[in-house]
Amino acid sequence: MRRVVVGATGTPGSLAALHKAAAEARVRDAELWVVLAWQPPGGELGSRNSLGPAFLAQCRAAVVERLREVLDTAFGAVPPGVTLVGLTVRGTPGAALVDTARDPDDLLVVGTGSRAMWRRLVRPSVARYCLTHAACPVLAVPSSPLQAELESVHRRNVWRIPLDPRELAP
Repeated sequence: MRRVVVGATGTPGSLAALHKAAAEARVRDAELWVVLAWQPPGGELGSRNSLGPAFLAQCRAAVVERLREVLDTAFGAVPPGVTLVGLTVRGTPGAALVDTARDPDDLLVVGTGSRAMWRRLVRPSVARYCLTHAACPVLAVPSSPLQAELESVHRRNVWRIPLDPRELAP
């Protein structure tokens, strides 16, 4: 069966990608696979020596609960109208998505995320990784223009920049 694979973190950008993926799954009559990638605290190298199996099981249970919360936030009581499969994958987000969407008939949907320079330096782009490594078509969903305006207002508040009333006029 055809699949539409989407990554979900709960951010506004990932929720937009999740809704677009649900719409694509309905159009294609495909299953919707929602993937939440996770790594143990300290990353893979840090977890080899210091964390026991019980702690890793607790981490995985917390990630499963987080995926349930994300799906509840995205769809609430209204189901997406397609077969929904939730999947938690231990690994980096880009690799987890590319490994899950390995069939050429799959569609991989990713959010483009923030384009801020400092954020790109600190955290590599999952969308860019998926675009370069995926064996299937990739649909990159840009973040909402309202999200960009919200981030702008947040920056203005952090730096205590006064609001110019002329900016409110159409």
